[in-house]
Amino acid sequence: MNTPIVLMIIDMQKGMSWPQAGVRNNLNAERDITELLAHWRGKNQPVVHVLHHSTEPDSLFWPEQEGAEPQEMFLPLENEKVIVKSVPDAFTYSNLEVWLNTQGIQRLVIVGVSTNNSVESTVRSAGNLGFKTYVVANGCFAFEKKDFDGEMRSAQEVHAMSLANLDGEYATVITQADALLLCKQ
Repeated sequence: MNTPIVLMIIDMQKGMSWPQAGVRNNLNAERDITELLAHWRGKNQPVVHVLHHSTEPDSLFWPEQEGAEPQEMFLPLENEKVIVKSVPDAFTYSNLEVWLNTQGIQRLVIVGVSTNNSVESTVRSAGNLGFKTYVVANGCFAFEKKDFDGEMRSAQEVHAMSLANLDGEYATVITQADALLLCKQ
């Protein structure tokens, strides 16, 4: 019998698809995450949905407004775990670690947005806590951003650098095909 492997979907909320969120890379991420979600559900493997609720009233992710709602294709099912966070890291101020350990889950496949923010923060914690963590490169995306020196970096540059920060140190960066192979029962 295979041990469970969780699919963690981070911040795939309506506001992330709005133009105000910024210029992004990987325009196929939603399609790829939807495929992974269907596969996980078909294999009866656990799914965790992470939602960001900002503490800033002018944020796209202020609670109880449309931008904070999950995108339609990522609505949690009744048996799927939902974590609501107000900081980038899904482990901070939540029961995520306890829940994973209680469920006997030691392997995580992480997708979502943004690669350099909530995904990277959560993956770093997962790796530091001893979870075997995988990040699906095409299942994440980032937004263009100025670097510390003031130079504008493309969304792809931000995404690629974040994945480089994570790979080998905190997680293993994998492809969609690799993720589908991990989830077998």
